[in-house]
Amino acid sequence: MIETDIIIIGAGPVGLFTVFEAGLLKLRCHLIDALPQPGGQCSEIYPKKPIYDIPGIPEILAGDLVNDLLKQIEPFKPGFTLGDPAIDIEETADNQFIVTTREGIKHQAPNIAIAGGLGVFIPRKPPVPELKQFEGKGVEYIIKDPEDYRGKNVVISGGGDSALDWAIFLAEGVAEKVTLIHRSQSFRAHPDSVQKAMDMAKSGKIIMLLDAEVKSIGGNGELSDIHLTTKANGPITLNADNWLPLFGLTPKLGPIANWGLLIEKNAIKVDNSTDYSTNRDGIYAIGDVNTYPGKLKLILCGFHEATLMVQSAFKRVYPDKKNVLKYTTVSGVNGFD
Repeated sequence: MIETDIIIIGAGPVGLFTVFEAGLLKLRCHLIDALPQPGGQCSEIYPKKPIYDIPGIPEILAGDLVNDLLKQIEPFKPGFTLGDPAIDIEETADNQFIVTTREGIKHQAPNIAIAGGLGVFIPRKPPVPELKQFEGKGVEYIIKDPEDYRGKNVVISGGGDSALDWAIFLAEGVAEKVTLIHRSQSFRAHPDSVQKAMDMAKSGKIIMLLDAEVKSIGGNGELSDIHLTTKANGPITLNADNWLPLFGLTPKLGPIANWGLLIEKNAIKVDNSTDYSTNRDGIYAIGDVNTYPGKLKLILCGFHEATLMVQSAFKRVYPDKKNVLKYTTVSGVNGFD
């Protein structure tokens, strides 16, 4: 049995920052994650994608943000159970929780912080007959390292933020050629990204095919041909090294959905007026996994939620002890001996 003060389910950026805020209150944490390494989406899906909305940091790669968070929490010596998802929660008579993983490892604490992001991600795949035979052989649904596409002829399908952001990024000196295919004339992405992509299309940096859709793909073992239909020019065949159908990822809560929590639209309902607690005392949900009126799914909002949540967790660990807020500029950051 692993005993701690807060069991954190999810080792993404919000889960990692929770360790820091809890450590300032001398609360110990243990993180559980289904992925084999910390970092969540930032490590698994887009480690090389730049992030621009972390306060005080104009630009940082997602993987570097994870590394910095891990360095920040080193003094507090958190425990990790990785590559082994939490499956079951049991509540004891003395207000403790026992979390059991798929491999049977048990963890006990008076507090649980669910920081599971959007859950398990499943890519939305287009209805192309040959898709499966070219997965990993030119067809990818996420970009982990843009260097894999350096000097390549890349075709991207999609009209959301991910498709436009990566088309812009790869066209700026990474890929030799970038073609963006979208089945409509309008995009679902941020207006700034749409405008930038349009400008790059006018200058020839991106080839943009609108009102177009991929119908089949081909190649001799590796992807080489993409066959599509267009509203303006009928059938077209493109040569390509890679096809990235970036239609988004469908999140699934997984076992969390069976833990007796109030769920709304694949997210956990919480009380945002106080401490982001769920309908079960001692269980909190922070970051993208939760929902409440006015919720914004941003990393910085998750950091704020974690900060308030640990104040409530402190009271459950030390019900007779008063916590006095101390600024780190005065008290510093002291780890555990």
